Amino acid sequence: MFTDAQIERYSRHIILKEVGGKGQQKLFDSKVLIIGAGGLGSPVALYLAAAGVGVIGIADADVVDLSNLQRQVIHHTSDIGKPKVASAREKMNAINPDVRVTTYQEWINAGNIFDIIRDYDFVIDGTDNFAAKFLINDACVMARKPFSHGGILHFIGQTTTVLPGESACYRCLSPAPPPPGAIPTCAQAGVIGVLPGVIGSIQATEAVKFLIGVGKLLSGRLLIYDAEGMDFSNVPIRKNPRCPLCGDHPTILELKDEIGAMNACDIESGRSSSQ
Repeated sequence: MFTDAQIERYSRHIILKEVGGKGQQKLFDSKVLIIGAGGLGSPVALYLAAAGVGVIGIADADVVDLSNLQRQVIHHTSDIGKPKVASAREKMNAINPDVRVTTYQEWINAGNIFDIIRDYDFVIDGTDNFAAKFLINDACVMARKPFSHGGILHFIGQTTTVLPGESACYRCLSPAPPPPGAIPTCAQAGVIGVLPGVIGSIQATEAVKFLIGVGKLLSGRLLIYDAEGMDFSNVPIRKNPRCPLCGDHPTILELKDEIGAMNACDIESGRSSSQ
């Protein structure tokens, strides 16, 4: 049962016929893990907390740096030097004390990711390098955990939702990470500060839609956003029968860290650091 204060807080959800009281209860009963408390993780964390997702996990081993503040809007100048997960939890709890925030101040790797994702209903990839993105993809596919991929660099962002066993996975798009140095780092190429707000908000939307069972997800589609040209495009993506992870004859049978790609920046995707 909702309290009077909760009914008022979530009233704009509850009056939506697609959500209603039952949908809001589903959000209360759900658990979402955000990997990366940076550019993408910031809007995801803020909007999921505001929406009333009952348990939100957030994983990041990094601390807030001055250079983060141009895009990582969950962190403030006074947070410099503070662990990102602690800074994020403070803002999320300030927005909504109904939400329980679980923090993981550690790098996500092949040795701990299964234990961390185990209890969550949906995973958000807010990391900033190919190694982390392939690791999250592989672990979620193996564990049958639906997740949202997001990447940003320069003026371009992309996102898709992976439903293991149903839709294409990240390796269906690219079977292996590019060689180190093939893609410029975020520090080299830069990123427009508002870009992760757009892509991260879409990732949060996908999570909410999945949890309440409403609407059409971005599974089977890669949404690409060109901020400079102000253009959105959808690229259909299909399960690749030759995918080394989810194809007809998989060759990736156990989880491993893609160490060689650790310093490559995704289109911004540390060890699993945040964008």
